[in-house]
Amino acid sequence: MEESAVGKTAFWFPGQGAQQVGMGAKFFESSAAVRELFDRAAGVLGYDLAELCFRGPQEKLNSTVYSQPALYVCGLAALQWMREQRPEVVEACDAAAGLSLGEYTALAFAEAFSFEDGLRVVQRRGEAMQRAAEATPGGMVAVLILDREQVEEICREASSAGRIWIANYLCPGNTVVSGELSACERVEQLVAERGGRATRLAVSGAFHTPLMHPADEEVARALEAVELRPPRIPVVSNVDARPHTDPGEIRELLVRQVVQPVLWEDSVRWMLEQGFDQFYELGTGSVLRGLLKRIDRKLRCECINDQAV
Repeated sequence: MEESAVGKTAFWFPGQGAQQVGMGAKFFESSAAVRELFDRAAGVLGYDLAELCFRGPQEKLNSTVYSQPALYVCGLAALQWMREQRPEVVEACDAAAGLSLGEYTALAFAEAFSFEDGLRVVQRRGEAMQRAAEATPGGMVAVLILDREQVEEICREASSAGRIWIANYLCPGNTVVSGELSACERVEQLVAERGGRATRLAVSGAFHTPLMHPADEEVARALEAVELRPPRIPVVSNVDARPHTDPGEIRELLVRQVVQPVLWEDSVRWMLEQGFDQFYELGTGSVLRGLLKRIDRKLRCECINDQAV
């Protein structure tokens, strides 16, 4: 208990949905090392990621194939800016986590794999998930106000209309379901009947469900092709809300993450139990800070995005 009384710092990295035209531009302008990072990314990806991030169009940036590499690189661009401007904060970081795709950014920060290797896997992941989405059309619905037990019951009832699962446990009163379009429509009806609010997300597939198969197998092959090392700091897994040090376990969890729900609220609560009380959200937007406020309004999360430069 004595150890948990000492404050700890964690870095968080956002996932798909946070992308926006202009992301990373301020970091790019202010840092030669960030400009080099985008050059290296272009060499891996085969296209000018900086041009896409800074000028769009938004519709292209929203595509899974492009948004995942963009968020990965912009998260690490924010980290590089922090290393230059506030190195003492980076050195004091005790753990990291990321929402879905953001877990790869967190693992790169923790030196579990190189920047280039991580980006190669992220590119393959985005392409594989896009193919899976095109093969089995689906959608995602954010369910607000209702608690997770109510949402679980709604999914059971909506399953008569099609396959549906909970995909993201984000925070109290914010749960995302994912599945076939017919089932998503039924969820929206049931949520309204129970006094909740349902918002269809601008995504092309039923992410974090079995409908993403065989994208998980493609991610497994991509991960087998890169060297994974034990992270130098703990990185909390989306799958079980716990950190892991064994590279084989990390590989397995990243594969499972494609078809299993993201336990973000559980991950945050685990960190709070360990004594973490200072958080930084690096990359673009402020989604994770907003989720934290729904878990514990007293806690502080500083956003390191273009507005911070």
